[in-house]
Amino acid sequence: MGGRVASSLIILLHLLLLMFAEALAAVGEKSKQMENLNDHIEASVIKMVTQMEDNFHSSHMEHTNPQLIVFFTINDLKQGQKLPIYFPKRDPSKSPPFLPKEKADPIPFSLKKLPQILSFFSFPLNSPQSQAVKETLQQCELKPIKGETKFCATSMESMVDFVGTALGTKPSSFQLLTTSHLTKSLVHFQNYTISGAPEVIAAPKLVACHAMPYPYAVYYCHYQEGDNSVLKIPLEGDNSDRVQAMAVCHMDTSQWSPSHPAFRVLKTEPGANPVCHFFPADDFVWIPTPMPA
Repeated sequence: MGGRVASSLIILLHLLLLMFAEALAAVGEKSKQMENLNDHIEASVIKMVTQMEDNFHSSHMEHTNPQLIVFFTINDLKQGQKLPIYFPKRDPSKSPPFLPKEKADPIPFSLKKLPQILSFFSFPLNSPQSQAVKETLQQCELKPIKGETKFCATSMESMVDFVGTALGTKPSSFQLLTTSHLTKSLVHFQNYTISGAPEVIAAPKLVACHAMPYPYAVYYCHYQEGDNSVLKIPLEGDNSDRVQAMAVCHMDTSQWSPSHPAFRVLKTEPGANPVCHFFPADDFVWIPTPMPA
C-alpha cells in the first residue's frame, strides 16, 4: 500500500515538475523575445529610413544623424572613393528568430489588433517595446507607392512565397544576396574606401527585404518596378574593417516622398538624380538566378 502511494506521489511530483518546466519555458521565451526586441529597438530608425520607396515621413531626423549615412550617388562608384557609412553591428544570437509559418500565421498582425498583440507579448502600453511594435505595424500597413508591391513577411516561408510571386519564378530560380563583414569589429560608423571595382550584378527584377523591430523576425519586403541596379562593393574601413557590401541604385525616384531622408542627405529631390544605398548585413536582396550562358 505504502509503495503504491509513494509511486503515485512520485508520478504526481513528476507531472508537477513537468508543468512547472513548461511554464518556465513559456516565461523564458517571452523574456527572450523582450530582450531581443530591446536590442532591436536601437536599430529601428535605420530600418525605417532604408526602405527606399515608401511614404514614411521622418522630418524630425537631421541628416547629421550617422544612422542616415547609408546613401550615396552613382558618381561615388569608383575605386579609391572614400565614403562615410553606417553599418549596424548586431549579435545574430540576439536577433529575433523566424517563427515557422504555422506558428506565425495565427498570431494577430495588424494595427486593429494592437491591444491583443501587446497583451500576448506582455508589453506595457506606453513602453518602448509597444512603440516599436506599433511603428512596425504602421509601416507594414502604409499604402504602396505607384508601381510598388509590398508585403511584411512574418515567416521565411511567407517571404519566399512573396519573392517568388514578385519575381515571377519558383524558389529554385532566385537567389539571396546580403552584406558580409569579413572582419570582426564593434565600430558602427566610419569612413570606408572602395577598395576594388564595384561589381554590377545583372538583375532585371529585385525584391528588397528589411528587418523590422518586432518580438520575432518580421521583414518589410517590396518589389518596385523600374530601372534598378544591384551592386557588390568591396570596402575597407579606416580601422581596417573589410566589408563586401550589397547596394542598390534606384534610377527613378520620381514617385518617392519629397521628405524622404535620402534627398536631404544627398541634397537632391524626387526624380532629379538616381539614389543609391547600402544594405545592413541583416537585410536581404533577392534576385533571379542568372541563366547559364
